[in-house]
Amino acid sequence: MGLLEGKVVLVTGAANGIGRETALIAAREGAKVVVNDLGGSVSGGDEGSAGPAQKVVDEIKAAGGEAVANSDSVALKSGAEHMVEQAMDVFGGLHTIVSPAGILRDGMFHKMSDEDWDAVLEVHLKGSYNVTRAAINHFRTQQEGNFVLFTSTSGLIGNIGQANYAAAKMGIVGLSRIIAMEGASKNVRSNVIAPFAWTRMIATIPVKDEASAQRVDRMKNAMRADQVANVAVGLAAPDCDVNGQIFAVRGNEVFLFSQPRPVRGIARLEGWSPESLLSHGFPAMKADMTDLGATASVFPWEPI
Repeated sequence: MGLLEGKVVLVTGAANGIGRETALIAAREGAKVVVNDLGGSVSGGDEGSAGPAQKVVDEIKAAGGEAVANSDSVALKSGAEHMVEQAMDVFGGLHTIVSPAGILRDGMFHKMSDEDWDAVLEVHLKGSYNVTRAAINHFRTQQEGNFVLFTSTSGLIGNIGQANYAAAKMGIVGLSRIIAMEGASKNVRSNVIAPFAWTRMIATIPVKDEASAQRVDRMKNAMRADQVANVAVGLAAPDCDVNGQIFAVRGNEVFLFSQPRPVRGIARLEGWSPESLLSHGFPAMKADMTDLGATASVFPWEPI
């Protein structure tokens, strides 16, 4: 008997990459799967197609599993609601939503268009809101349910050229945390994963020098989508009691991330002025301040 036997799982962005691998593994673990994918391009903005999601459904069925395709957009509230309704109508329930669906519109912040900013937040942050909001009351009523949402080290640590993506992904961290806190008494869980994996989104990142070429090769050869998907399915298992946490998956490495807490405090009985902060306050905290290094500076070693 699989870890998800008798459960119904909705996976967004499930035609490719992490979503696809999650849908396949969830089905192998006994889940009935709603395979959602708009079937659009990495940058979004096109109409998409139902074909890519159906291919994954066909693969699941060929292996003896149960699945149904859905081509709604997570960016639309009506689309997310329809996904949940479809799970209920076709399979009679819903227990887990895994939502890695996303797009990229990279660019330096001082050159970023409103359209690129809005598009990324619509799919990632609003998309996460839409799918969680569509299912939350059902999960609370049945006193069982969990969300596996996706953040990024672009937000947790930072990467140049991804201000829109980083802002959306950090918003998802806050959303997941509150869902976890509010849902704990109803056995509703929510966790987030920051994935390192070769996907078609990563393939769009321009290679500008030898160092970035080597980094891309490492990702392509050592950090696979299925490694991330296994963690997502583990978090979805009903036997899992993990809630409100942030994980990163990098090859065969799984990291638990810290969450913001005070790291240094200073007090001055007579109060602080701008001058005293500059002369004493900020210098006292300098050693504990976080540097401006990007993700590669935090994970400089080869993936395991």
